[in-house]
Amino acid sequence: MIGASERGTRNGDGRSDRNVPGKNPPFLLLARCGFAARGFMYLLVAWLALRLGRTEDPGGALAYLGSGGGRAVLAAMALGFAGYAAWRLVDAALATEGRDGLGHRLAAAGSGAVHLGFAVTAARLALGGGGSGGGAAEQGAKTAMTFPGGSAMLLAAAAALAAAALFQFVVAARRRFLRHMAAEAARRWWIVALGTAGYATRGLLFAVAAWLMVGAATHHRPGEAGGLGDSLEALPAGVGAAVAAGLAMFGLFSLVEAWYRVMRDPHLKGRLKSAAA
Repeated sequence: MIGASERGTRNGDGRSDRNVPGKNPPFLLLARCGFAARGFMYLLVAWLALRLGRTEDPGGALAYLGSGGGRAVLAAMALGFAGYAAWRLVDAALATEGRDGLGHRLAAAGSGAVHLGFAVTAARLALGGGGSGGGAAEQGAKTAMTFPGGSAMLLAAAAALAAAALFQFVVAARRRFLRHMAAEAARRWWIVALGTAGYATRGLLFAVAAWLMVGAATHHRPGEAGGLGDSLEALPAGVGAAVAAGLAMFGLFSLVEAWYRVMRDPHLKGRLKSAAA
């Protein structure tokens, strides 16, 4: 494990390769909790598929915890998701992670919005509320089909999913996830293996979701659209089990990332004071 010292080698932009979460400000600590919450969510999705034969979207997996002691876990996950969402949205607005391209900002904003939705879902379930009926992809497709050109909107969504799938495959093939990790993590083969398998698995599921969205658009049947759970269910049994195992690996990688991720302090207090002045 990483020592408590803040000393370490410096990478190209001056950040320390030592990644010490305990030295982070509260904002980044909460964001790290978000990585852990994401990891636990993916592990739960994988466990439901492999152990119980249930192919669930993230919302369905969270709903599985919506009773008894699971509500305390959901409350903690809601805080983590909220912290992760805030970190991504701040990055989208202020480029605090050092990348200010439009594509990066849009991706950060989209990820922030998705995880904010996870936070709301987890909080509602923790308070005893029920989950929303139907999958998010199906509900979105139904809404799109009520507008003129709805099929074109679904095809555009399919193209976006296909682009996301390609991006995940590139991240896996080029090990680009290591760019954001402390140097010590890159020297551990099992971390590299978890990240590679996890991102490749997400790429495959995004590709299947894109295919399902194309079917919904061309057949004018929004019910054919699907998210993560539907994409898992669409795969042959043996392949689906392997993909579920890949999701478990991504979940484990997210837990590792909660510790090893190199994160920049956005200095929010200073920015707020400057804005007020």
